[in-house]
Amino acid sequence: MTAPTTADGVSLLRRARDGLWRALAERDEHAADRAVASAVDAGAGAVDVLLEVIAPVQRRIGAEWAADRLTVAQEHAATALQERVVAALSRRVPAPAPTAAAVTVACVDGEWHALPARILAEVLRRHGHPVDFLGARVPTPRLIAHLHRASPSVLALSSSLPTRLPAAHTAITAAQATGLPVLVGGAAFGPGGRYARMLGADAWAPDARAAVRVLGRGLSREGTGTVRQSVEDLPHLADQEYTLVTRGKRRLVGAVLAGLEERPPESLDLTGARRERTAEDLAHIVDFLAAALYTDDHTLFTGFLGWTGGVLRARGVPSRVLDPALALLQEEVRDFPRALALLARGRAALAPRVPDPGRGS
Repeated sequence: MTAPTTADGVSLLRRARDGLWRALAERDEHAADRAVASAVDAGAGAVDVLLEVIAPVQRRIGAEWAADRLTVAQEHAATALQERVVAALSRRVPAPAPTAAAVTVACVDGEWHALPARILAEVLRRHGHPVDFLGARVPTPRLIAHLHRASPSVLALSSSLPTRLPAAHTAITAAQATGLPVLVGGAAFGPGGRYARMLGADAWAPDARAAVRVLGRGLSREGTGTVRQSVEDLPHLADQEYTLVTRGKRRLVGAVLAGLEERPPESLDLTGARRERTAEDLAHIVDFLAAALYTDDHTLFTGFLGWTGGVLRARGVPSRVLDPALALLQEEVRDFPRALALLARGRAALAPRVPDPGRGS
């Protein structure tokens, strides 16, 4: 089923989105269910509700958290309520009898954003696919064991966090070694699915409707093989920088935090809870540095820093506090040329722009 194209259909879904958002803001599960049920009773299809109501509201939840208008606890509570709304919709509007290829849907190891994968699973069911939904953070060995038992036709892997790309690569190659084709999706795989191709996935879909189309055309993998090594797909990993940075994460975070405590940047309070949050922020920086080393793509790192700067500013912390941390991290990885280059690009991206006198301010 496609999204409504009539003005009445669009208005119906808009009202449902508004009602669902208000219910989430008030933590009213019954009102959330009513907002979705009313749309279905008025003629909206379950797929339309999943993709044009629930999914956009979830994106808004993330945007509100980034803008510091929701706390972490409120974001988690709203997401948990959304998951229950999806479950209620599934019970209210049963999926048709299976007529298409069986699909296992899972989040890669370490990926805890499960709602996009849950929505994909529901959409696939409503297009006739028998689906095993395995949920968040599925370790690759357990995933492969399940695939051997269940024997689906396709594995659909979901990831929202680019830091999980190495885990996704492992899962892709391991599943393909069993002869199973792998379809991937989620923000982690980059604009246009650039990392999906890099990591050797058989197909990429930007959203659930596209995934339905990919599967409708047929997705297969001829024969079986052995698990490829990472350096076969990504020869730059031969320099070992990704491995060394990943293994040294705890040391790197500790050294940079100690350096910041010794010479605290202006406007950065490193006492109490702020110290703990700073340590978490540093861990994320190292994680994204490692992901950029894995993919050999500086935009993954600079894009993260730009996003982080926006989040900090929303919380009243100037983004310039990131630069001293990056400078200290450069000292710690001075023997790693690619890591140094990534950090230099990151610092340059964060540097304040000087107005061109010829263009005015």
